[in-house]
Amino acid sequence: MTTKYAALLRGINVSGHKRVPMAELRTVLGELGHTDIATHLQSGNAVFRSTDEDENALAAALEEALHERFGFSVGCIVRSHAYLAAVADACPYPAAELEGKQLHVTYVDRPVDAGRFAGLDPQAYLPEAFEIGDRCLYLYAPDGLGRSKLAEALARPRQTEGLTATTRNWNTVAKLVEMTRV
Repeated sequence: MTTKYAALLRGINVSGHKRVPMAELRTVLGELGHTDIATHLQSGNAVFRSTDEDENALAAALEEALHERFGFSVGCIVRSHAYLAAVADACPYPAAELEGKQLHVTYVDRPVDAGRFAGLDPQAYLPEAFEIGDRCLYLYAPDGLGRSKLAEALARPRQTEGLTATTRNWNTVAKLVEMTRV
């Protein structure tokens, strides 16, 4: 039996740094034995089928293969359709009423302890807001991620130390749920 997954690569193809062409990403995934491979956008979103059920092992193998191919490290998170759909369904914000650029999900490689954010005063960032989900953070940024002071605060080393995390806007979140549907 195979499962359909999304691979979310962190920090590639940004301002010409850590360039990973999507055709080569598809090739790497194929060389790892995955099938039904497709990519979305140039920002490191790929879907594939695999018989392996260990998301962490899939991510580690992809990180290693990318390092061998390109000579630099790329953090990867691999998640199944079931997980991606559950994250979308659990969104604490009215996604249908918002523009895709206003709502984001930061996927994290492990559960996030609320203690990481104890030093943040949510009132200081209003109307921006965030909520902790299952190995993710939901971020409401009405003026977009680029202008978000809360996103900046959430990305500080105290909040991210030891984590692999990568953020997608709601349009991409929804597209990955659709692309991984069996």
